[in-house]
Amino acid sequence: MVREIVVYPDKRLKLVSKEVVSFDAELHTLLDDMYDTMRAKNGVGLAAIQVGVDIRALIINIPQENAEGEGDQPKENTLEMINPVILEADGREKFQEGCLSVPGYYEDVERAKHVKVQYYDREGNPHTIEDDDFLAVAMQHEMDHLDGKVFIEKLSFLKRKKFEKEWAKRLKEA
Repeated sequence: MVREIVVYPDKRLKLVSKEVVSFDAELHTLLDDMYDTMRAKNGVGLAAIQVGVDIRALIINIPQENAEGEGDQPKENTLEMINPVILEADGREKFQEGCLSVPGYYEDVERAKHVKVQYYDREGNPHTIEDDDFLAVAMQHEMDHLDGKVFIEKLSFLKRKKFEKEWAKRLKEA
């Protein structure tokens, strides 16, 4: 089921999400709905808080090129991360980011180039994953949501002021 996306400046995006303690059918339904929602909105990642649920759960599905040369996101390729924790982060890299909660806005953000993350899957099994490519960026971006942060908070003072002005204008016109 496609759920509604929480859009900036909704105060729920500031919430620090709670640890998941029950790996039950309710969590599984949420993760499935998050996948449907992310696909419907053409995203590559989604944190639970972005659909209004303040638990430490996120999904990422980086499109893989299919035979037709199009980006495909089969459900089985979805990385479901529950209670993720960054164990290591090093290097710096700038990458252009966007966010389903800040639709239509993209900006370069500096993050760690390499991260090592420990997390649990939907069944509660522990895993560790490392990456130094786009997945590393996506994990950091989505994990920020779990701590009540949106990528625009990483912008320089001037870029942030420019964004706030443009965003306020856009909201007024909507």
